[in-house]
Amino acid sequence: MAASRREVLRSATPLRRLSADDLGIGAESAIHAHSSNQPDDPPLAENDPRYKEVLSLLERYGGIIFSGPPGTSKSWYAAKIASRLVDEDKTRIRFVQFHPSYQYEDFMQGFRPNENNDGFTMTDKYFVAMCRAATLDPARPYVLVIDELSRADASRVFGEALTYVEKSKRGLYFDLASGEELTVPANIVILATMNPLDRGVDDVDAAFERRFAKIAMNPDRDVLNDRLIENGAPEYLRARVLAFFDRANGYARTNPQAAIGHTFFWDVSDEPGLRSLWDHQLCFLVEKAHRLDPETLVELERSYEQIFEPAPNRSSESGADAAIGDDEQL
Repeated sequence: MAASRREVLRSATPLRRLSADDLGIGAESAIHAHSSNQPDDPPLAENDPRYKEVLSLLERYGGIIFSGPPGTSKSWYAAKIASRLVDEDKTRIRFVQFHPSYQYEDFMQGFRPNENNDGFTMTDKYFVAMCRAATLDPARPYVLVIDELSRADASRVFGEALTYVEKSKRGLYFDLASGEELTVPANIVILATMNPLDRGVDDVDAAFERRFAKIAMNPDRDVLNDRLIENGAPEYLRARVLAFFDRANGYARTNPQAAIGHTFFWDVSDEPGLRSLWDHQLCFLVEKAHRLDPETLVELERSYEQIFEPAPNRSSESGADAAIGDDEQL
């Protein structure tokens, strides 16, 4: 008699259970793919000016804080530079995002339930685990990338390690809250991002900030221009977008919340894309920044609408573009 379907299934090779990470869509996969939202984005060039600046600063500081408003490539540069520092070896990078409820127990050491749920075990968290790994591999750098540094109480999160992240204190032993000894090795690099307008910035411990170099990340007209060219945006449209960009960021000199980063326009190439960008992002940002200045709000709304005026004909395109650029500069 032929074997039943159930018997055949029982005798077959056991099914392999695939986790989300096995399929490349889980949290661990996201960590390894963190360096870019574009899967085909190339590594950072070795002669990149920002990378060379970081290398120079790391000779004197144990870490770098990229500080700037949203949309200014802070996280992108932090992740790209981290990958370059470790020669694209993702096992030597750890990405962490701070938030208001983030604590010492999440970052340094904390109790974790045993596998059988019959008790708790003191467990090394991100920073302590990275320090131990880097200590065993002193010839190679290990990089910790902290997104949104100011969203948590950094001095509380780092605890006893606060003093020892300083370049001159590396290699000195100190006691963790658990009583265990730890040292922050010289080959640990910390790269962090911070929005200077976050409410928590004023609460960032001055002693903590002093141990890091800061790099200002501002809206960049040249970067935006190059990106629009790369996206194939028509010349007249590019000139109008840049004119609005200049005008909007001109107000940031006296109202820092008015800054609009270049990456807001990163995927823009045509008028429908610009319409969508305004309707779903920029209008809310502009309204928030200028809610106490209705005249400026109306002026910026009108300035953005000028982007969509009828396109000039080819014979006058260059002249029209130049006129628009000159008229709309602050």
